[in-house]
Amino acid sequence: MPANTFGSNFVVSTWGESHGEALGAIVDGCPAGIKLSEADIQKELNRRRPAEKSKVSTTRREKDEVKILSGVFEGKTTGTPISMIVFNKDTRSQDYSNIKDKFRPGHADYTYHIKYNGHNDYRGGGRSSGRETISRVMAGAIAKKVLKEKYNIEIFGHTLQIAEIKATNFNKAFIEKNELKTADQKAYKEMIKKIEEVRFKSGDTLGATIEIIVKNAPAGLGNPVFDKLDADLAKAMISIGAIKGIEFGSGFDSVNMTGSEHNDQMKIKGSKIDFLSNHAGGILGGISTGADITMRLAVKPVPSTSIELQTITENGKNTTIKTLGRHDCCLAPRIIPVAESMAAIVILDKALQC
Repeated sequence: MPANTFGSNFVVSTWGESHGEALGAIVDGCPAGIKLSEADIQKELNRRRPAEKSKVSTTRREKDEVKILSGVFEGKTTGTPISMIVFNKDTRSQDYSNIKDKFRPGHADYTYHIKYNGHNDYRGGGRSSGRETISRVMAGAIAKKVLKEKYNIEIFGHTLQIAEIKATNFNKAFIEKNELKTADQKAYKEMIKKIEEVRFKSGDTLGATIEIIVKNAPAGLGNPVFDKLDADLAKAMISIGAIKGIEFGSGFDSVNMTGSEHNDQMKIKGSKIDFLSNHAGGILGGISTGADITMRLAVKPVPSTSIELQTITENGKNTTIKTLGRHDCCLAPRIIPVAESMAAIVILDKALQC
């Protein structure tokens, strides 16, 4: 499988760089007859964009307006490849001219330089930039639409933690009403205060934990051994540049439990199987159980900071660097639509396999 292509039945290929002409995605395997418009995709892209006058996100102001080039006719998918494009408009490549020969700590500059023998696009990280995720969200918007219409599957995410501040309450209706996409109104105020303190006083950045939930997924998705549903979801999530860890269900808390506590007991309720808990996160043996699929993702702090750090040059000289330009302080709210999209792509890929 080519390195920029993902999936077996619902196949997604992405292309483009942060400061290139455009970014795009090609989706092959979408069922025919699904109502689809640019507005459907734009809705998801808008959720990924930074909020206006945000204290959290980059000041780069891209409209990210999508154009569907193929695969949709008279408002419905045709079953042929769907090609989509978003043009870059608000690039400021000069921000990187002074540091083009320096490797930014925490970024992929060094590894891309090694991998591609120095021929990588350094502007904004090129292909390793967070703007690459635009392509994933375009493809994910289609996957979400198919999952909702054909299978009644819903996927959503929310911010659980920023720095040491944890959400303890859950109000789903509040998620899309705040720029951090947290479900806890009290924690939101504390999180914003923390971000302001770190961003504007020290010039540093913060990490986070987010949760992705898949509701109404049927039992039986996934395969034993190597093509397990949780294995493919983990690959999809870790392929997002800022994700450094993943857990399903009770995850790492499982080490504090006994087997009898961790096992999800079952009973018949009406004509359906009811799980008394969901420590497995909706997946057993790599196959969905029919319970909610729950994943928590560790999002690393944004590596671009205005704090001077040690690094080296392409010529192997010691130096220091400050990463100026326009950057997020915390990626949690903007990475949630990306993670939702990758989950949707995997779930639909497995559903089409059945």
